[in-house]
Amino acid sequence: MSRYKLTLLDRAAFAALSLHEKNTYLQGVVKEIQTARGEPFQPLDKDALSRLRRFYARRSFADLRLDSIKEDGLRSALGSWGEAIHMGEVKKAITHEAPSVPRPIIRPAPLDDDQLMFFVPAVHDAPVKDDLNLMDIAPFSLSKTVRSGVLRYELKDSIVTIEGGADVGLATAYDYDIFINMVSHLAAEVRDYHISQKKGLRPSLPARVYRPSAAELLKFCRRNLGGKQYLELEKALDRLQATRIKITNLNDGKRRETEAFPLIGRFKVVSRTIQDKIDQVEIEIPAWVYDGVVTPNGKPSILTLNPDYFLIARPLAKFIYRLARKAAGEGEAFYRVEDLHYRSGSKLPAHKFNQALEQLVEATKMEPLPDYDLELRKGERGPVLYMQNRKRLPDQAAPTHCQNAVHHSGLF
Repeated sequence: MSRYKLTLLDRAAFAALSLHEKNTYLQGVVKEIQTARGEPFQPLDKDALSRLRRFYARRSFADLRLDSIKEDGLRSALGSWGEAIHMGEVKKAITHEAPSVPRPIIRPAPLDDDQLMFFVPAVHDAPVKDDLNLMDIAPFSLSKTVRSGVLRYELKDSIVTIEGGADVGLATAYDYDIFINMVSHLAAEVRDYHISQKKGLRPSLPARVYRPSAAELLKFCRRNLGGKQYLELEKALDRLQATRIKITNLNDGKRRETEAFPLIGRFKVVSRTIQDKIDQVEIEIPAWVYDGVVTPNGKPSILTLNPDYFLIARPLAKFIYRLARKAAGEGEAFYRVEDLHYRSGSKLPAHKFNQALEQLVEATKMEPLPDYDLELRKGERGPVLYMQNRKRLPDQAAPTHCQNAVHHSGLF
């Protein structure tokens, strides 16, 4: 058994939250506990939230009133959650990227997702020089837990190395959602700049620094606004700033040039709330992103990204969706499983990775990925993953940018 440490608000900070914030925070705590145990997350109902609120405030098991719960499963679950909160840690079996108990593919949307979606703008991403397409690989760790190390991909025309910070490790698939937000902001600024130019005005070029609020970042990524999410945000920014991508372009087997860059530049916490939660941050947009969006050589390549991408709960599923979006597009694509294992950067042995992929494909039969159907088929040199776009019905309208679709470049 191993122990997973919970970072919990103290009782005074919890008491200062509004009722809605308390409920959202407790949903996040229970989700963290279940994720650490490899269990599927189920949103808590009003009764369970009421019991946990009273328990959290006084840390008295009597407040859970377990004897009044008739359902054995719920009574046991509430008791185990209370124990984890009381101890501040979760006892769990040692696991890696392949869960022993399959997790849901799509996590539940935030409780106030209808309101949050109003704040999700069009998402854009920046082109990388020399036509290198990072959607072919995973530019982040597939592990939910922070890990150090280096990801190295030797591709046909380039070598890509991704290295995390010594203290904070590699950026995760969920940290990368914040990177998408950064580039989305810049793309929106560029769009407004060109509109102003067409009106005969003389606007200034977009700034290299932007100041999103923590709530805006969480809303964009379709996450709950609980206290735990705010605590994790600063850690995510640390990992993004420390993760560097190094590209060596090859020409007929000879090295042509090497370039290295961070996912985000300098950042700082501008302000905090009374409860010491992050309120606003300042993020410097790195030059390679800024130049690619503001002064690109040619038109940036833009692909439509389903907003449900942000709800994908498994890192491997996020990688597969991005690869399908780039390779299959509106049609279909095939990848050998051996090649997928390499491009994912997974540290699992081949047979464990195959098992994780088989679990994912099987789970998509009941809980499909956004936009794409997956199928494992036999190939001449081993199993092949078949990815096909689910075609829109002929009379179905195309999605609008604000309601059904966000954008993502073909290069990230």
